[in-house]
Amino acid sequence: MAHTKEKVLIIGAGGQIGVELTETLSALYGHENVIPSDLKESGAFTKNTFERLDALDKTALFDLVKKHGFTQVYHLAAMLSATGEQNPMFAWKLNMESLFHVLDLAKEKHIRQIYWPSSIAVFGPTTPQQNTPQYTVMEPSTIYGISKQAGERWCEWYFKKFGVDVRSLRYPGLIGWKSAPGGGTTDYAVHIFHEALKSNEYECFLSENTALPMMHMEDAIRATIEIMQAPADSIKIRGSYNLSGISFSPKEITNEIKKHLPDFSISYNPDFRQAIADSWPKSINDENARNDWGWKIKYDLPKLVENMLANLKK
Repeated sequence: MAHTKEKVLIIGAGGQIGVELTETLSALYGHENVIPSDLKESGAFTKNTFERLDALDKTALFDLVKKHGFTQVYHLAAMLSATGEQNPMFAWKLNMESLFHVLDLAKEKHIRQIYWPSSIAVFGPTTPQQNTPQYTVMEPSTIYGISKQAGERWCEWYFKKFGVDVRSLRYPGLIGWKSAPGGGTTDYAVHIFHEALKSNEYECFLSENTALPMMHMEDAIRATIEIMQAPADSIKIRGSYNLSGISFSPKEITNEIKKHLPDFSISYNPDFRQAIADSWPKSINDENARNDWGWKIKYDLPKLVENMLANLKK
């Protein structure tokens, strides 16, 4: 059973995952016990106490933890794949140093539990692309993927060396309607809905048959909370768990959208993100997550498309 007495800090709460995670955790633990933080305030958090925080400022982070007495930190601040390639040194610094700050908090027993997201970006062009297994070749070719792969090893090391209770999921592309995506290679799968409803057409930056692992945001948030609430002895992997939702290509999602919007049209103009997408898995095997802590997906492609269009229309 989850601790009802959790006090939660979310770092990087203004991003695509953070906004929805803040909402869901607040419903679970109460708005007063969930504190979103980010570099700048967004209008998303009206019911929670918002704290301005630079994830690279270790002193500010430690002060914040002392002030609120947090039990859990969800550390979401990161520079994503497409953005990271434009600014590699800063992406490495942000993604790695901020993780160390949070791991050290737990090592020194200031907090009890950490959630840190990894990504399918840890895989690379030499990884088997179909039904990619939990344990396989990992030679990531983006700075984002390199930092996530390194982060997984550090999380596991802190667990083995200091008993730090850190838990992690390798997210596929995430599709939600509540907030804008943050500069990732799978962002087309969110943009396509906005453009379909706005102008009934979309120019895609990936080619039509580029299949990628995706997941409805609601499933991703549920998986995140479920892995955090699972008993510690059922978490067998302290690097990061493969997490699978659905896999589809731009062509396949277009065909599904056309069932609702028959006049929708798509054109293709692949850019630098195509090479990133080509280096990633096309589908993911997540049997470890299913076996260890009972993970199950809810949204298939038809359900996802229906949900996105219905909610964005509102």
